[in-house]
Amino acid sequence: MDSHLIFNAQLAKGKPNSIKNRQTICPFCNYCDEEAILARKGSILLVKNKYPTLEKTFQTVLIETDNCDEELSQYPKGHLYDLFQFGVDYWLEMEQSRKYASVLFYKNHGPLSGGSIHHAHMQIVGLENYDYSKSVKKEYFEGIVIDQKQGVTLNISTKPKIGFYEFNIILPNRKNINRMADYIQIMVRFLLHDFHKDLTSYNLFFYLVDDQIMVKIVPRFPVSPFYVGYSIPQVPNQLELTREKIRSLYFK
Repeated sequence: MDSHLIFNAQLAKGKPNSIKNRQTICPFCNYCDEEAILARKGSILLVKNKYPTLEKTFQTVLIETDNCDEELSQYPKGHLYDLFQFGVDYWLEMEQSRKYASVLFYKNHGPLSGGSIHHAHMQIVGLENYDYSKSVKKEYFEGIVIDQKQGVTLNISTKPKIGFYEFNIILPNRKNINRMADYIQIMVRFLLHDFHKDLTSYNLFFYLVDDQIMVKIVPRFPVSPFYVGYSIPQVPNQLELTREKIRSLYFK
């Protein structure tokens, strides 16, 4: 099993960046490369990544909508539910194919998220020789409960992976994807509109842990040197206040 991934820097030079330069032609608007389309549901497309910069992987892009200026916090419920059911189904299909050591399912949004394309999308990546689960601890998903419905839990991390504020959604039995989607949308709205005036970026990360689906929602700021240099996470002393703010705004 590999200990790292190999990044193709030469291939990466050709990637467009419509986050930094909005004049760049968007590769996801009016998508017409039929040979690259793996699956579709209405305006939702799963396509092969045209810039597969990681070696020994199978990289796909989940184009969320045909509207370049729409983003996750704005989706009507029908589209929101279709999107996450579609994405989770394909992610689990790749996991169950046994072709890969593990499969990543994640979303970048904004200039500090690691993304380069403004148009809303997620990515599903099969890793041939790297098992991400070896570096994932269950304690990363422990936290103060914000809300719990239909067996699905939303919490704020007390033992975050990177540090500061991380929000978790836990599905114990792979059911109630719609409830998971509701929680994701609520937290994205909170982060972009009610959390911090300068926040423009976040990530979603999906995990399979003991056959449970877990989602981590991470607001992105410049990463602390304590984490970069020493892998030391920091936990804010205002977790309870943040929970109460979320509950007062979205769970009255």
